[in-house]
Amino acid sequence: MIGRHDHENGAHFAFTDRWGGVSAVPYEELNLGGAVGDDPEAVRANRARAAGELGLDPRQVVWMNQVHGPDVAVVDGPWGGRPVPEVDAIVTTRRGLALAVLTADCVPVLLADPVAGVAAAAHAGRPGMIAGVVPAAVRAMIELGAEPARITARTGPAVCGRCYEVPAAMRAEVAAVEPAAFAETSWGTPAVDVGAGVRAQLARLGVRDVEDAGVCTIESGDHFSYRRDRTTGRLAGYVWLDGYDGP
Repeated sequence: MIGRHDHENGAHFAFTDRWGGVSAVPYEELNLGGAVGDDPEAVRANRARAAGELGLDPRQVVWMNQVHGPDVAVVDGPWGGRPVPEVDAIVTTRRGLALAVLTADCVPVLLADPVAGVAAAAHAGRPGMIAGVVPAAVRAMIELGAEPARITARTGPAVCGRCYEVPAAMRAEVAAVEPAAFAETSWGTPAVDVGAGVRAQLARLGVRDVEDAGVCTIESGDHFSYRRDRTTGRLAGYVWLDGYDGP
């Protein structure tokens, strides 16, 4: 099942849950991650099914080789036979080209400025948030003509600050970089709120239209969670703009 949000300005955002696919236990059902041990044929079928439900051509969806870093790639089409680069954000000015990000507790960040015709998808886990992958994606968008005040941002299902328990020293290290990420679990131990950190980063850059899915992956049995299950599938977030550029 896919939650889709169509903005009146021509930007489209979608986040998947774990249902409606063909993968078997422990990846049931709609696993979209190709590097988690699932049957590659099942992953291809799931990606085709998700794209079809969104009205997208699965061949026109750009994926990343995510490594929890700050690097951004500007793309104008799928990778084809080229190696998929190790980046955690992708940006495009090609209308109709869908950008995808995989998560299973990390924060998927979808961004769009339809006036400038620029969209981006970013993968922000704790390391990526600290490294500044989301600000890097916004800066790349600005270089392509986007304006922060026009950017629409959507953050998807991710582990919440009430559940993301970490050692006190790690929380201190994260909060030294991004104070908004300082959190406490619902049972009173040190925690990190990556989503709050990402939203604070966006606010400082002047991005005001920010909405969160409000779903904690650890708490929701409808979503994959690496911290909860370890061996599991991956959710996807998709962003694209109205129109179609190119052949």
